[in-house]
Amino acid sequence: MMKRNMLVIGLAVLLSACGFQLRGTGSADFALKEVDLQARNAYGETVKQLKQLLESSGVKVHNGAPYRLYLANEQETQRTASFTSNARSAEYQLTTRVDYEIRGEKNLLLLKDWLAVQSVYVHDENNLIGSSQESDQLRQEMRRELIQQMSLRLQQLTPAQLEQLQQEAEARAAAEAEAAAAARRAEQESAPLQSPIQLPIKQ
Repeated sequence: MMKRNMLVIGLAVLLSACGFQLRGTGSADFALKEVDLQARNAYGETVKQLKQLLESSGVKVHNGAPYRLYLANEQETQRTASFTSNARSAEYQLTTRVDYEIRGEKNLLLLKDWLAVQSVYVHDENNLIGSSQESDQLRQEMRRELIQQMSLRLQQLTPAQLEQLQQEAEARAAAEAEAAAAARRAEQESAPLQSPIQLPIKQ
């Protein structure tokens, strides 16, 4: 037993030396130190757990932050993955997807992307309660996995990258505004001039 424990400890030290960390252990390092976090489902578990993760990692989450992370849409879908011999469902595939945006100053869109996780569970018609509990637990695990993926995405962002995206967004907005103004001027110049109203001459 002692040899087995020593082997486990040895493997853990070796993996740690190689830079490997088990999911859920270690501390996340965010270059972005503050963010405004909002969601379409403002009271949902996803935004709540993501906020907890960010704050526990030293990121200040508040409304006055220069950048805003918006969870625009979260969807859960379920489809039949396989069938039993009598054509009744035996397995279900669950998919959870989140569309998100990152906006900067003047509410300009800097980044738009999405994340998704999938998993399959066995549906036992003879144990409906157990199958329901399994699917609920699986959805919770998938949500945690989705938040971990979001955390990794955010860790890759730096203030310099976001500043560059902000400058590009401002340039696009200025170009679009100038194009719209030019189109209005062209429309006004091409509009036919109305002739003055001529009043009838009294004799």
